[in-house]
Amino acid sequence: MVACSTMAAATVTTAAWGRQGLFTVQNSQMLMLKQMSRRKPICAEMSDTEKAFKTTVELDKFIDELRYANEKELPMLVAKNVLAFDTPFWLRLAARADICGSNDEKKDYENLAASIMTVVEKVVRKTEEKIESSTGVLESILEPITQEDEEIIWPPRDLNGIVEMKKVLELKEKKGFLDEGFLSAVTAQIRQARESGDKPGLVAILQKVLQLYAAHILSKRSYAMKDGQVVKAEMFLETIISADEDSWETILRGGLVYGGGDVEPEDLFNVLKKRVERVNMRTESGSYQQRVLLEYLKEIEERAEAVVQAFKTSTI
Repeated sequence: MVACSTMAAATVTTAAWGRQGLFTVQNSQMLMLKQMSRRKPICAEMSDTEKAFKTTVELDKFIDELRYANEKELPMLVAKNVLAFDTPFWLRLAARADICGSNDEKKDYENLAASIMTVVEKVVRKTEEKIESSTGVLESILEPITQEDEEIIWPPRDLNGIVEMKKVLELKEKKGFLDEGFLSAVTAQIRQARESGDKPGLVAILQKVLQLYAAHILSKRSYAMKDGQVVKAEMFLETIISADEDSWETILRGGLVYGGGDVEPEDLFNVLKKRVERVNMRTESGSYQQRVLLEYLKEIEERAEAVVQAFKTSTI
């Protein structure tokens, strides 16, 4: 989750999430996507011959699509299917070239292969550049809590470090640096740190970055006023969104009617639902931005549900 309720004290060296680490994660992601992209046989009992035939048919269809694409369509088609250019593809393309009926047709296949490789190399180069850029942006965001020896103590001893982190993050977002490449790199680092199981501090640090990002984006527009009237539930939600995750429970307990506040739980859950709908409408479906924002709102909802349940239990 984006929000993290437990943050164990830990020392993390910046090298742990440096350039090499992000590049490694990116490669593993591409490998995983490549494996996922290979369609599984519909029938579990399909023979090896049938599987090979099916694969060949699919490759031939894809190769024909590439052959008949114009100069404008080909780069887009290659970039969209960059993970499909694996060993089986190149072997099939070579086989197709070998059985050509004329030298001109064989030359066409050679030109096609060269064009594909050129586009693939450009895609890889751009990916590496994005990774380098994302790493630099992440380093600058974490700089306020980074010690002189390039280590990060988490949670930070000086809470002003979080405030400075937030300022840097907002500045980077304003300049357009916190794009999908950045969010995907941070998300991948969290996944890798969780899988290793020995970097709880790193997970907490990167989660905080995503928390600050989500809070900043969700706070850009206010829905607390409608027809000149204050919408209490919306204002309450916006207070939670902009607050540090560690203070959510205190805010919820004080703001809901169970704790003496003036916001009904149902009203809070309704405005949360509306906010989720707005995120779904205004962000690209399946994008990292959408995932981060929805996860942040989901965490608030879960915290609110837990507080409401605790109040109800205490009154029984």
